[in-house]
Amino acid sequence: MAPQLMWIGLGNMGNEMVKNLVEKGNLEKPLIIYNRTRKRSEDLAAKLPQGKTEVVDSIEEGLKKADIVFTIVSNDAAVKAVFQTLLKDDVKGKLFVECSTIHPDTTEQVAKEVTDKGAEFVASPVFGAPAAAQAGQLIFVPAGPKASITKLRPYTKGVMGKAEIPFEDQAYGSALKLKLIGNSFILNMVAVLGEGLTAAEKSGVGTAPVKQLMDSLFGGVYSVYADRMIQGTYWKMDEPLFSVDNARKDAGHAINLAKSAGAELRLAEAADGYLKDVGEHAGGAKGDIAGIYGAARKRAGLKFENDA
Repeated sequence: MAPQLMWIGLGNMGNEMVKNLVEKGNLEKPLIIYNRTRKRSEDLAAKLPQGKTEVVDSIEEGLKKADIVFTIVSNDAAVKAVFQTLLKDDVKGKLFVECSTIHPDTTEQVAKEVTDKGAEFVASPVFGAPAAAQAGQLIFVPAGPKASITKLRPYTKGVMGKAEIPFEDQAYGSALKLKLIGNSFILNMVAVLGEGLTAAEKSGVGTAPVKQLMDSLFGGVYSVYADRMIQGTYWKMDEPLFSVDNARKDAGHAINLAKSAGAELRLAEAADGYLKDVGEHAGGAKGDIAGIYGAARKRAGLKFENDA
């Protein structure tokens, strides 16, 4: 019999992932969806084919029917709170797939609590911005028992994602370690772009030639972030695509991970300093990671907002 799936968390990433899961996942049963704010669940369900989703009022209500439960929420505290609720009930035989970006120690703690109650657990953070989630082009990083990861695969590659980097039969925290290191690359790239574009403005080169260079030399995510900066999206957007609060959470976890292993992430520390400036200017929940450009501009004596 086909498993019943449930999804918890409809932020920028979860919202787009659910769309692809419903539209391309060949689900035989409606996807149960829960979000702390019910209206967000209702708004998403209204955009999807009728009868393909079921909105529930509580985690407990959905869990009673679910065989496989996906979670993707904002931070460690939110993950712990969700699983505290989930594990109040009998979960024996269920599979939990945790996609949030959290500290590896948090993942291991939650995984132990889940498996101690007779359930299965897969840690599976994802690489890719909301645009990649929308296009079904995420990279999944599943860690845990091979048999459990096999149960997850029908819903990842070709549905919500384009590829995976698996840690089969390895520690759950392995996936989060890679995720945090990978996110430090993104953070460093954004800081390099912000500083470079600012230097180009101050030196008289201008931002247009820098954008041409990025498109020709790198393309991809470099071009995407350069656009967000040059076009002023970083200060015009109503809601961030990658909030300062979440970026600083990831940076802090990555820096702590490196230190605990006897290494350093000095570039990430410098970028986190820019993020702190963005938070002070725009707010941690409202400021976007691309606002590092604005922070670099302010340090150079320019306005935070460009003239786009």
